[in-house]
Amino acid sequence: MKKLFWLLLVPASATLLFAQSPAPVVPDLPRAQTVLDAMLKAGPIMIPLFLLSVISVMLVIVYFMTIRRGAIVSRGFMATADALLRKRDYLGLLAVSNRHGEAIARVVQQVLDFTTKNPNADFEQVREIAETEGTRVASNLNNRVTYLADIGMIAPLIGLLGTVIGIIRSFGALGADIGTQRYTQLSHGISEALFNTAAGLAIGIPAMIFYAFFRGRSQRLISELESAVTHVLALLSLQFGRRSERSPALLEQEF
Repeated sequence: MKKLFWLLLVPASATLLFAQSPAPVVPDLPRAQTVLDAMLKAGPIMIPLFLLSVISVMLVIVYFMTIRRGAIVSRGFMATADALLRKRDYLGLLAVSNRHGEAIARVVQQVLDFTTKNPNADFEQVREIAETEGTRVASNLNNRVTYLADIGMIAPLIGLLGTVIGIIRSFGALGADIGTQRYTQLSHGISEALFNTAAGLAIGIPAMIFYAFFRGRSQRLISELESAVTHVLALLSLQFGRRSERSPALLEQEF
């Protein structure tokens, strides 16, 4: 009977002792620093770098939607232009060109607008109008792509500026008489310098990669535009050749 009493008493007293003892105190561990925290502590140079990154992403999205074959030369428009030119329906083709937004449509629109307003113009003048408008469209396409190249060159330079500012702060902490906080400020300045460098390179390298990609695509599209303009001019030259064989009265009535 005594053994049973002690067997019941010992576990009960142990349970009561642990229940009354206070819980162990867990020290507060420092929160891990995230990338956003590092960006906020990297200095004011991160603001223009962040703006450049947003602009770069927006330009890449816009270029993917606009620098494509359908926006420069479309098969549907070329088929319609070929049929209307063979029928000598210049006013109909002019109306179709006004409804389309492709680059070749703008070139054809300028050519036909000049041709219909100047029925006595020769083919060399029409060719000059087509070449001038085609050159303008190609220049606009190339100039748009160079914005990415500008960002690719400016972003690392801004990051280098942030690096210099961070190093200046680090050397300032070394020369200051602030005791143990010297090493804290020194590490903060070095971290700021390296983070600005990394941010500038992280923006500049993708910008240059996409610039090379879109530059190659724009050159291919410009070549297709030149081929389409040459095709349109060839059809117009046939029409001008036929016109030259007609009488002056019929030449004035054609348009």
